[in-house]
Amino acid sequence: MLFAPLSSPSLPLRNRIVMAPMTRSRAVAHNTPHALMAEYYGQRASAGLIVTEGTSPSPNGLGYARIPGLFNQSHAQGWQLVTDAVHAKGGKIFVQLMHTGRVAHVDNLPAGAEVLGPTAEVCPGEVHTDTQGMRPHSAPRAMTEGDIAHAVAEYARSAELAIEAGFDGVELHAANGYLIEQFLNAHVNHRTDAYGGSIDGRNRFALEVARATVAAIGADRVGIRLSPHGVFNGTGGYPDVKAQSLALIKALAQLQILYVHLLDHSAMGAPPVPADLKLHLRVAFNGLFILAGGFDQASAEIALRSGHADLIAFARPYIANPDLVERMQTNAALNPLDMSTFYTPGPKGYTDYPAHEETPGRPKFSHAPSGGLARSDKSGGAPSA
Repeated sequence: MLFAPLSSPSLPLRNRIVMAPMTRSRAVAHNTPHALMAEYYGQRASAGLIVTEGTSPSPNGLGYARIPGLFNQSHAQGWQLVTDAVHAKGGKIFVQLMHTGRVAHVDNLPAGAEVLGPTAEVCPGEVHTDTQGMRPHSAPRAMTEGDIAHAVAEYARSAELAIEAGFDGVELHAANGYLIEQFLNAHVNHRTDAYGGSIDGRNRFALEVARATVAAIGADRVGIRLSPHGVFNGTGGYPDVKAQSLALIKALAQLQILYVHLLDHSAMGAPPVPADLKLHLRVAFNGLFILAGGFDQASAEIALRSGHADLIAFARPYIANPDLVERMQTNAALNPLDMSTFYTPGPKGYTDYPAHEETPGRPKFSHAPSGGLARSDKSGGAPSA
């Protein structure tokens, strides 16, 4: 089933394999995509669906060094190189819209931008800067309702630019402790106004972003990534997480968005998303369901055949194996990862991994974390989107 086409009318795909979003920090000049990034994504276009690295819809969301943006025409023109490269090889590609919120350092932001969050509480831990190396996260300014409305509009405008740039759709990043999850998570969101203090209050920002994005580009072009029970960037489970996640999914189902992309970080050491919660979310959502988190080929097949998911996302294996689909199909070995080049500028460890020679009987693709992290937060590096 993993290699079978998906015949969904909104998103027909050649197979059920998703290249998960992974931060690679190659957008050196003004956070603008370029030809090297087009080569990287084009190399991986045999995936049924590619979801790009986290891409900021706002100058305020560029909290990591060298991550791409999508909030002006230059960004859109740069991304057009990428979408053209993927489409030329018959692939499909969504851009992941990721506003880092309080997960940021001011040295990584462009002039005039600022660090924002649901409250003024500083994110624990450190973040890499090209100017000073590892530094503690900068203190955010608590967002006013006017700031929130502005951020919602930024997501919608970025989605419009995504379609102009040739993307097949957008994925809203509501996981890993970035801005949308900062509002969702009770450990981070201590607001007492309409955007906090209850399940409905904490869900409000995510749903406003989803509604605005749907209004801008259509529900069949919008997906969302969630990570209940994730622990990155000061998040973690809380008493209402199941009830809140179900309420969110039901509201998203009413919007008729294309997919939910559920991330389980347990392969990276976080608590697992309980199996019953995954099942309840799957049943409550009426669109496509993507699972990510520690899958190998065998476990991906089981999840698909059991009806737990429509698509399976793989992350780390795609860093070193641009032809991952072909390697799995032909029982080929995987290239070793060069972790020292996960976030460095330039082609080394990015576009220079070789394709395989078809050699039957070599060690089969086996368990490798696909939970969407190229590096643990504990190292202080920028986690992948």
